[in-house]
Amino acid sequence: MSRKRTKRKQWALINTITHAIVGASITHRERLDKLRLMEYSALEALTKGQGTIHDWRTLVDVLNLSETMARHNIGKDEVMPVCQKAQDALHQAAERYQKTMKMGLSGEGIKAVRELIEYADLQQSSIPRADFEKYIQKTKDYIKSNGNLVVEIK
Repeated sequence: MSRKRTKRKQWALINTITHAIVGASITHRERLDKLRLMEYSALEALTKGQGTIHDWRTLVDVLNLSETMARHNIGKDEVMPVCQKAQDALHQAAERYQKTMKMGLSGEGIKAVRELIEYADLQQSSIPRADFEKYIQKTKDYIKSNGNLVVEIK
């Protein structure tokens, strides 16, 4: 019989200086532009009354992330009133969907969500990438721990 042996894990070597620079730098504009394109296409779909639950979920994620960042003093005074308006609009859209099975926003809702996306872009482009990822994780954790307070469509 042979002896038990420890199987050592092989770690990939990384350049620690490059890793630190990437974490401390602002998120690249190209990545943020891809994110904005997805958000604006979801808004466009809901504007035309052709939105899906996935489009609604995309906008709710923008709302939750912006609200988390605002609660941590990144544009707090400007963003929180807009978050409340957008939250009300998205809640009304969810209720409308449950009644009519059509997803859409009102005129005021479209305006509020568009303004929210603009503020989200400003928030995300003004902090380092590592902090941005930290806020994404905090938002995910908040949704997991407070699932009874988060609006969901069934």
